Amino acid sequence: MLNVFARASVAKLTDPVGAWLVRHRISPDVATVVGTAGASLAAVTLFPTGHPLLGTLAVTFFLLFDLVDGAMARAAGTGGSFGAVLDASCDRVTDGVVFGSLAWWALVGDRHVLGAALLVCLVSAQVISYVKARAEAQGLDADGGFAERAERLVLLLTGTGLYGLGLAWALDLAVWVLLVLSVFTVGQRLVGAYRARR
Repeated sequence: MLNVFARASVAKLTDPVGAWLVRHRISPDVATVVGTAGASLAAVTLFPTGHPLLGTLAVTFFLLFDLVDGAMARAAGTGGSFGAVLDASCDRVTDGVVFGSLAWWALVGDRHVLGAALLVCLVSAQVISYVKARAEAQGLDADGGFAERAERLVLLLTGTGLYGLGLAWALDLAVWVLLVLSVFTVGQRLVGAYRARR
């Protein structure tokens, strides 16, 4: 949903940055890999060690690379099939590491219910993306849903950030809302693919 409503506004900010980076001979693929590596390293080192606010800020910073690489590809005119595959693959890695790091922190800290909920969110996030990719490979449309990648990350990182600021309930609320929306989105995409088949 955010992808639809915020895309034009975000592009106004990221396109000039992307064009500047391309002029300085930086490849969109490099931006993708750097963003993924940075977000993953920040998540796995900061969240499990009890630094939720710093982890939120660092992960958010590197996630911005995911916005810029698309703008770079448009500016360079190199938006090819490999770039799309690399971007999608790196997105899955980042999502897995961010959710996995938080689940690790929760389980080690004896917050087993929260840890289990985070694992469900992790699996749901991967399945949401897989259903879309598999449906498109079959010539079907399974796009959209309440909890696409942007919504999932905004909701989760809002929860971790507020938790880091002392609002302990914010993370639990964010995770449980995310769990419900993610599972529902899996169903939405499966139903969408089924209807497209007909």
